[in-house]
Amino acid sequence: MATPAQDLAPVLDKDGVRLTVDDALATVTLTNPAKRNAQSPALWRALIEAGRLLPGSVRVVMLRGEGKSFSAGLDRQMFTPEGIPGEPNFIDLAHRDDAEIDATIAQYQEAFTWWRRNDIVSVAAVQGHAIGAGFQLALACDLRVVADDVQFAMRETSLGLVPDLTGTYPLVGLVGYARALEICATGRFVDARESVASGLANLAVPAAELDAAARDLAAALLAAPRDAVVETKALLKGAVDRTYDEQRAAERAAQARRLRDLAGIGE
Repeated sequence: MATPAQDLAPVLDKDGVRLTVDDALATVTLTNPAKRNAQSPALWRALIEAGRLLPGSVRVVMLRGEGKSFSAGLDRQMFTPEGIPGEPNFIDLAHRDDAEIDATIAQYQEAFTWWRRNDIVSVAAVQGHAIGAGFQLALACDLRVVADDVQFAMRETSLGLVPDLTGTYPLVGLVGYARALEICATGRFVDARESVASGLANLAVPAAELDAAARDLAAALLAAPRDAVVETKALLKGAVDRTYDEQRAAERAAQARRLRDLAGIGE
């Protein structure tokens, strides 16, 4: 079993984000439990940096949050007129033109996009509140293990906004359009039982067992040959955009690459 992340020297530790690497397993930890791991542009920049700092040896990335909550969403200071010093608040954004708003939000979204890279499998270990941006960060990962006290909620619509941190695409893919609309439009909580039943989560465990369950899943993912996992992930991600016959062709092409590689005659 991998060394616990807290026992490793961090590769990155800034702005509420810590990255540790133990050979093929990296752990990204949200480290501001006093604010329930509230998110800010500085935290998003640190998450982007963590993705860029991953060594090529890393195959699995575990995402976790310290304290009782995974992430309670946006830092409430972003909603105030004074905002966070040095960062645009919502009023500032509203006064920019469309291109500037688009560029700013696109930059924020980069913190949520790298988790689905084909060369890694990402696992979110989620406890307590995962609200708004916290929900979307969990959704950014490939897999989710949740504690029995988890409370997912998409509160943006209730605030007159929309979820814009890449969460709508995976949410619809996991639970379907009708359930996704209902979750977003009502802003209600989704608990551990519903999370597993609806496909939001792969597994629910008692809160005290969350880290161990996530590490066990990471170990199982690392047991398979890397290139086979990379090819399989790419196949499954692409399936939604392909026809049945196109997917069959993609399977054949991927298998040809695997066969040649196993035979020692690959590129």
